[in-house]
Amino acid sequence: MNDHEDDTVSNHSSFMEQAIETAIKGVLSNDGGPFGCVIVKDGKIIGTGNNKVTSTNDPTAHAEIIAIREACKHLNSFQLDGCILYTSCEPCPMCFGAIYWARPEKVFYACDKTDAAKIGFDDDFIYKELDLKLSNRSIPFEQINKENAMKAFNAWEDKDDKIAY
Repeated sequence: MNDHEDDTVSNHSSFMEQAIETAIKGVLSNDGGPFGCVIVKDGKIIGTGNNKVTSTNDPTAHAEIIAIREACKHLNSFQLDGCILYTSCEPCPMCFGAIYWARPEKVFYACDKTDAAKIGFDDDFIYKELDLKLSNRSIPFEQINKENAMKAFNAWEDKDDKIAY
């Protein structure tokens, strides 16, 4: 490795350490589970989040979601162009989806989903549910009022000044 590559690895490690510290602070302040995330653009942190599910009674208050919201607000954009996301654990299915919608340049993670499952955060059942037919899922899904709902889709399709994403 040359000096530039050493600096890059060192920077990645430093940003990951900040995500991990954010997770630990969240645990110690009883915010929620042991997860932290930072989002970086041009070498600066523009979004930080730790899990706050239990302290806010919000099942979507995962570290990555909070960090994405903060970073997007900072950028005044719904996408994370040119950003790198550092998360203390491999993202759950919800955060995975949000990351793809936000489109960062890259994601680094520390612990993986197997590590999370060992301490009671097992998302495997969600992955299994996704592969099931709607009628076989543990939470019933039933389609209704599609014809009326299509009016919203048609309004979007006909809108000349929409912001595509």
